[in-house]
Amino acid sequence: MKKIIFFLIAAGISGCTLADVKVEVLSERTALENQVLGAYNSLDAQMLLAASVRGVDTSGAITRPPEHSREYKDTISAMQTMDFHSDDLERFKSLGWVGENNQGLVEPFAIDRAAVPETFKEFADRYSDPEFAFVISKINAARETIMRRVIHMNENLTEADLPEVRKIFAKINAENARPGDKIQDADGNWQTKKEAS
Repeated sequence: MKKIIFFLIAAGISGCTLADVKVEVLSERTALENQVLGAYNSLDAQMLLAASVRGVDTSGAITRPPEHSREYKDTISAMQTMDFHSDDLERFKSLGWVGENNQGLVEPFAIDRAAVPETFKEFADRYSDPEFAFVISKINAARETIMRRVIHMNENLTEADLPEVRKIFAKINAENARPGDKIQDADGNWQTKKEAS
């Protein structure tokens, strides 16, 4: 009987645990990536605040909006441009007309209207080639403005850091891309993003 009890205790100690321990490895961001993300999130919050500024005070009198620099206004405008074109950009990506390049910008590809699924036919027919090119140029100009503003918001960054900031934005855009979207790796190779496993 002692041998059976000893065997059960030994088996219990060696093979059983009291709790399942799950370890999740999260991708760690560099300090620079955290600075860039913090500045970008601050810009997003500023855009929301700019949109909610009232032109009337509590007594009903019309008030002047606060004065802002040209750079601030351009950045808010860039954020609004990005927001305005976000649905179209997602459709362009779904159609394979654009991808996220390794410089934080949208890369246009040849438009294949013959391969457009029936659900997107009306959308695709709405865009002429010049209009498509114009929207992509507006999105990229807005992204450029935002990247430069992020640099100016961080005392540790200068214009010399723009290439690194571009890489960070490219990484964020690739992470946020949906499965099936085209993304460019650091070496310049294009690939289609796969489902997360």
